[in-house]
Amino acid sequence: MATLIHTLADHSDDVNYCAFSSSCLATCSLDKTVRVYSLSDFAELPYSPLEGHTYAVHCCCFSPSGHVLASCSTDGTAVLWDPRDGRKLAVLPQPGASPVRVCRFSPEATYLLAGAADGSVVLWNVQSLKLYRSGKVKGGSLMACAFSPNGSFFVTGSSSGDLTIWDDKMRCLYNEKAHDLGVTCCDISSHPVSDSENGFTYFQMASCGQDNQTKLWLILFADFLGVQLKYKCTLNGHSAPVLACAFSCDGQMIVSGSVDKCVIIYETSTGNTLHTLSQHTRYVTTCAFAPHSPLLATGSMDKTVHIWQLDLKQSCAGDTVEKESKVAVEDWSEDDVSAWLCAQDLADFVGLFKMNNIDGKELLNLTKESLANELKIESLGLRSKVLQKIEELRMTMISVSVPDEFLCPITRELMNDPVIATDGYSYEREAMENWISNRRSSPMTNLPLHSLMLTPNRTLKMAISRWLETQQK
Repeated sequence: MATLIHTLADHSDDVNYCAFSSSCLATCSLDKTVRVYSLSDFAELPYSPLEGHTYAVHCCCFSPSGHVLASCSTDGTAVLWDPRDGRKLAVLPQPGASPVRVCRFSPEATYLLAGAADGSVVLWNVQSLKLYRSGKVKGGSLMACAFSPNGSFFVTGSSSGDLTIWDDKMRCLYNEKAHDLGVTCCDISSHPVSDSENGFTYFQMASCGQDNQTKLWLILFADFLGVQLKYKCTLNGHSAPVLACAFSCDGQMIVSGSVDKCVIIYETSTGNTLHTLSQHTRYVTTCAFAPHSPLLATGSMDKTVHIWQLDLKQSCAGDTVEKESKVAVEDWSEDDVSAWLCAQDLADFVGLFKMNNIDGKELLNLTKESLANELKIESLGLRSKVLQKIEELRMTMISVSVPDEFLCPITRELMNDPVIATDGYSYEREAMENWISNRRSSPMTNLPLHSLMLTPNRTLKMAISRWLETQQK
């Protein structure tokens, strides 16, 4: 069930893009503005709209922490804003002054990617505000981009129909003709999928285009294999060009919006249609899932943004911890704690925790006494629920950083039964057996294996066991 719970109608022209942080929704428009709303009541924040672009704003996005908002425009610039007070932090001019069509932060917020109508692709260093790398796609405008969850590569889509994979040094690794009439959007799921048969882990990507299609892809990125892009399937349902697509936070759903005025929500694993939403009266240009709550935003040329409540009982709580694990819990900001509370179905406490300046360190130090005496939570049941969730959070902090030598080079997962191959490297037995069943080369060097013999690495197995014991104390 997807229920329309709110409509935002403040823009005076086409809505081009919308983006969520843990506490806000940003929208941008042909009317040259960016508007920012609170997720608590969908009220527009006092400093909104953000006015600084001189032409249409095509795209906006939040940094992973939500502390910086970026927007880009036909005026040839990307602008960084402070979403707490609306201050303009920086103006980043695209080389060549071409209209900037899309922008995206890297997962660690080190870089901002900006892509333009002349095909130029730029990585800006967000700290120094200097241009870090630049490149260019062939024969078309840059219309779409997405970073892998680990930041090791990103993908761009162009009006010529190409999907191009780049590494973090802006080297072009792979190019594929994906959509005959041009790519309009792409997104990469934060949840990889495993290929147990071959022992690989793939990134899932969705792309859509002017050919009326939304396609699912699998990307394999490995130093010893290079990059492989595999077509998985086409998601059917739209009768006109598809302008937007996005994964849900848990990777289980994909949403798309089209010139046919419809929004379709698919189940990722099967490709089945879960919902078709047809409340917009003109082209649907953008759609986005909220990261920590069951909300979906869709924007349109009808100048509105619809907010939908998804009653699918698919909690993103696990994703909150997984995503935030890149930042140690004790380093969480107050906004990070608020996002965690929402994901744990404790949204009623957001205001109380913010009023008491509870950040990650304070959260981990909360006790039954401090909840009762300092935060004044009178209900014993509510105090117990909060403490239980905090204890679960403490448990998830175990094994935040696995030593690289304990990870299988093929699966990049902790090894359970390590073996030594004749190339001198250690691998998970099952992954290596699957590997050599199809080829006789080394996964690490790509050189021929002189023998397929695998020798148990008991020393490494003991070291992994000892390390696991220390993590459980």
